[in-house]
Amino acid sequence: MSSSTTSSTFRRAFKSVTPTPTSTDTLRDRLAAVLPHGFKFAVYHLSTPPTKTEPLCSAPPDERPDKTFGESHFLAISIDRDHDAPAFLKRASPGADEAKATEPRAQVLVFAVEIFIFTTAYSTTLFVGKADSTGYLHLLKLPKGTSSPTRQVTAIFLAYLIEHRRRKNTQTIVNLFARAQSQYLFPGSVQNDGKHILDDRGLVKWWCRVLNPLMEGLRGEAWGTPKGYLLVPGLEETDTMAFVPRTATSADNWVIGHPLEKISHYVDEFDWVPPRCLIPRYPDDPKSRFRDELDEEVSKRKQGIWKWASVKNLDQFWEMMSFRQECSSGRLTGFIWLVFNPTKKDTAAQAKTTTSTSSFDAPFSSHNPPSTPPRRRVDILAQTPRSNRGSPLKQDLDGSPPRPDRRKKKDKLKRKKKKLTGPIISRPPKVKRQLRNYLLDRPTSTKYYYWPPEGRGAKVVSESEYKRDIELLLHLDFSTLDKAVGSSRRWISQAGVGADEWGASVLGKAKTQGNLFGSVSSGNQGAVVTNLTGLVRRKRPSQETGQSTAGSNESGPISINVLDAGWIRKKPKDKA
Repeated sequence: MSSSTTSSTFRRAFKSVTPTPTSTDTLRDRLAAVLPHGFKFAVYHLSTPPTKTEPLCSAPPDERPDKTFGESHFLAISIDRDHDAPAFLKRASPGADEAKATEPRAQVLVFAVEIFIFTTAYSTTLFVGKADSTGYLHLLKLPKGTSSPTRQVTAIFLAYLIEHRRRKNTQTIVNLFARAQSQYLFPGSVQNDGKHILDDRGLVKWWCRVLNPLMEGLRGEAWGTPKGYLLVPGLEETDTMAFVPRTATSADNWVIGHPLEKISHYVDEFDWVPPRCLIPRYPDDPKSRFRDELDEEVSKRKQGIWKWASVKNLDQFWEMMSFRQECSSGRLTGFIWLVFNPTKKDTAAQAKTTTSTSSFDAPFSSHNPPSTPPRRRVDILAQTPRSNRGSPLKQDLDGSPPRPDRRKKKDKLKRKKKKLTGPIISRPPKVKRQLRNYLLDRPTSTKYYYWPPEGRGAKVVSESEYKRDIELLLHLDFSTLDKAVGSSRRWISQAGVGADEWGASVLGKAKTQGNLFGSVSSGNQGAVVTNLTGLVRRKRPSQETGQSTAGSNESGPISINVLDAGWIRKKPKDKA
């Protein structure tokens, strides 16, 4: 698919940029816009409610950590095993002529992605955990030259979560760690010959191509100017630029480096912040493990300061990171960030509110210009009143009367209770007629997160149930088609227990072209694409070459250049 066709497809999928309660653009509709035309897919979206979790970054000395809430989202896509078979297969019982039962088509999982969301009062962070495919997408028999829709599906799912988690005056961050492996979520899929496994360089380029349309599609007044950051430990800046997609706006969108100092609110509040307070802690992340190793070298006397002995700043951290963990295994690894800063309107509105609040304290003048008040530190111990019940001397000095004992009040309440008399009427038991998911009984919007109904999964489960479903998937077998069908059936049935609607059917609407590099008809139908296939020629066997040459020169003899003996010179041998 050409770059113009791909960008137009993403623009149509990202048409509703600002999440509003009246938006009817669902995840199913967006996925249908990028999936191949005329093919049926089944979408399974599993998620957890916002739950209080450990903070991503450690707080500076004498500071409280940020209150953090976490969510988990898992998206899986399956197809029919027999695409050309009828929708239902009739199975007759032995000795009977009539069809007795019908069974649906067998499903096989083809792609899955897992995303974690961490929200605080200052930012919303989306961390891409794992993404993997089984390699059975060839069962659809797509036209030759059609690109795999996994890249578009990943980008659409990320954009959908970003739009439905946007909050005013809050920074939105997308982060991932690209590490090439043969399989992530589907055990045994590496034995499938149809699976296309990317190497280390190809995987970093693939993720950059996934995230680049997010910056171009979400650019506007609602999002401002997003920035992408790419860091490959061990590579220079010029070599790292080769992984960035070559588009018209890629030079302005991408920055070689890391944004850890720009996405932390501690940098704006303090003059100096320890490096460990700027490094987030993600699940299965190498920089988090390296940070834990550096914490072990800190003595107990200096644990309150958390000043590392070997690493003094973030530059040294990333320099040593290239020799630690997965970065030193001989393969390239990439750390990628997307940062969506608050728009200028939101920032101006917040500054206006702060200025109006501080205007009541003192009038403005040339000696007292308007400015944001400094951060106030509250001494909790100084404001907490101490109890004087334990010391009679302090009661006399204060002059306050002694507090009544709570035990006497409880005794009086017990005495006032009356004994129940009369016949005992039994209450009928309440019959539970419908299942109720108590996980949904949570506020939609708070100071720390935004959880709209549109951004939730088709099935909302608890954290323990979510981990059980993921662990089940990691213990199945997808080495062959029969085993993959059985494993897919087991996971779909186990993960969908208790769900009213599980497995939304999606019909693809994206039109595919048989020849990717072929010319498109000019005019109003589309842009003209230059055909370059004729410029690339492969080496043919000698027999075919001779036949084609003889057929093309039937009119005249074939001229052969013969070199004379004088043109050939032998290298003289050195005499020992």
